[in-house]
Amino acid sequence: MSTNSVQTKEGALILDSHKLSYHIDRINAWEAGERIAPVSVDMALTRSCGAMCSFCYAMMQEPQERSSIKTEHSLHLLDDFAEIGVKGVSLISDGESTLSKAYVPFIQHAHKLGIDIGNATNAWEWEPEKIEQVLPYMSWVRFTVAAGRPESYSKIMFKGPEHTHVFERAMKHIKYAVDLKKKNILKVTLGIQMVLMPEFKDEILDFAKLAIDLGVDYGVIKHCSDDEYGTLGVDYTKYDDMHELLKQAELLSNDDTKIIVKWEKIKESKATYNRFYGPAFLLQISGSGLVAPSGMFFNARYSKFHIGNFTEKRFIDIWKSDAYWDVMNYLASPKFDAQTMMGTLPIQHYVSVALDNHIKGIQKIEKAQGADPLHVNFL
Repeated sequence: MSTNSVQTKEGALILDSHKLSYHIDRINAWEAGERIAPVSVDMALTRSCGAMCSFCYAMMQEPQERSSIKTEHSLHLLDDFAEIGVKGVSLISDGESTLSKAYVPFIQHAHKLGIDIGNATNAWEWEPEKIEQVLPYMSWVRFTVAAGRPESYSKIMFKGPEHTHVFERAMKHIKYAVDLKKKNILKVTLGIQMVLMPEFKDEILDFAKLAIDLGVDYGVIKHCSDDEYGTLGVDYTKYDDMHELLKQAELLSNDDTKIIVKWEKIKESKATYNRFYGPAFLLQISGSGLVAPSGMFFNARYSKFHIGNFTEKRFIDIWKSDAYWDVMNYLASPKFDAQTMMGTLPIQHYVSVALDNHIKGIQKIEKAQGADPLHVNFL
């Protein structure tokens, strides 16, 4: 079991590490030169979003279409995932998937195919009827909650501190989901997440207290990713000054709700690897349908990494194409440098660190022993 796991009432939760050791067959195939399917895919069903979060990486991924993906295309995508062996799909990426008409049928179809499904959402449009239609079929839902106080939340995520109705709406929906889980004894894990920019340090303890009050399974605090140009202006040196506050937040954990800090990323603001192995195991797809190895390459200036669009060509054909593997092999070659040619700590970071150490012989990834952790199919 990962030393970065947190024990909850429902099992071990790993948010500050990876789960590659539970997919050793995929690693062996990759090392043998086989064209492997990703274990997990991070994607969105639309690029639209009603929020205007000051920490949002997707704001730097323009220009792209903002129209939603048609239901038909999304279901075909899942069929292709099932055929090649994708095990988990997380609806996060660069849009608010709850806004898409494909959202409910996508989740229900994924469950029917045996694909685990998770979702990160601001919960603004995640109303009771929609919650009831999807919650029984999901592995986890993580709510973006920028702060524990209504005014701060609204300032960071919407138009200003006076617009607290968005906070109240989100909390109402989160509480409904928490109650529905308890009432129906659902196995889904519910959590809230704070993307911590240095200027939000005064929100840390209020966020942790809100997680406890809501009764979610966890509240997680993570660093903020910036691009290689520093567009968001994140001063990573200031994270060191917040360590004591973050430790205080963790101490607020109780039997029902765990407060988790992603220490690995907060303490290490830059990639330690040069070759980018992660996307072969954890792929990202934009809410426009664009298939690219990582969300950090969605912007048009990275067009050489744009492999195709599953709304125009079936994903299975994209995955089988030489173009797909040319990109994956380029990222894993000496021609690419993750430390200088992309943003800070992508979603594939933990996976990439582990694979880099594995290839270099620093720390081999061994087959896991014991029970699977929660959400084992989400790397």
